[in-house]
Amino acid sequence: MADKMDLTEAEWRERLTPEQYHILREGGTERAFTGEYEKNKAQGEYLCAACGQPVFESDDKYDSGSGWPSFVQPASDQSIDEHSDRSHGMLRTEVRCGKCASHLGHVFPDGPAPTGLRYCINSASLDFEPRED
Repeated sequence: MADKMDLTEAEWRERLTPEQYHILREGGTERAFTGEYEKNKAQGEYLCAACGQPVFESDDKYDSGSGWPSFVQPASDQSIDEHSDRSHGMLRTEVRCGKCASHLGHVFPDGPAPTGLRYCINSASLDFEPRED
């Protein structure tokens, strides 16, 4: 695991597209069923679009019907951090990258076995690296 990454907001704005900046750095959300990876079925690794840290694996991805890429677990215990989110008048658990603290999405307790969790993640917060066979 690499050391934590800390850039200025100006550096983040240079590095990210406006949509990525809004989602990753301001905690925004893309519209359901519009993201690049929502229907992706290729085998590989999902990386944080801000810093390149591996955050989810395709083997843990499933179609939740929610409109966002959904996973049953993160790539590792260090891949993500979870934080209480009381925005929008509700209590949720926010998922952030474990390396750069960028907002990825939220986790909900309504997923399938074996974890019972649904990591609901914005496509714009991810890059995808296909697995070489």
